[in-house]
Amino acid sequence: MGQISVSQLTFYYDGSFDNIFENVSFFIDTDWKLGLIGRNGKGKTTFLNLLLGKFAYKGSINTTTHSLMATNTTGKQVSEATSLPIKRYLSGRGGAEQILALLSCNEVDVLLFFRDPINPKATDANDMDLLRLCDVHNVPVATNIATAEALILALERGDLDWREAGNVSI
Repeated sequence: MGQISVSQLTFYYDGSFDNIFENVSFFIDTDWKLGLIGRNGKGKTTFLNLLLGKFAYKGSINTTTHSLMATNTTGKQVSEATSLPIKRYLSGRGGAEQILALLSCNEVDVLLFFRDPINPKATDANDMDLLRLCDVHNVPVATNIATAEALILALERGDLDWREAGNVSI
């Protein structure tokens, strides 16, 4: 699920006497099935270009979308159980390393890392590297279902939007 929130949007083309949009505000849930129609020159393509960040404007346009990624086997199981689209990486440790590389590049908002604290595995030494990487890059991480639920609810509410302002991509 994603959302598009437009608040007090005002836009005009340089050299134009009229605003294309003037103090427009609305909310769209990307789960909605909406049609975008109108006569030529009334702002359909301009609005889409504004969403893509192609023009400067007054007001605010906020989009929140969250995609899911997982290692191959886990992603397949989650996708089959929930019908959610999952970007799948290699199985096992290779896929985990691919996701960690994305985490290092600020492409991961929240990491859900479920592990078995009762029956540790030989690879658990690598787990500390994973947690350290989350700490270095300020990525919230959950290692159990209770924390995962709290982080997902926070993500949905926008409580973690500070990450976008605090982690500038280079």
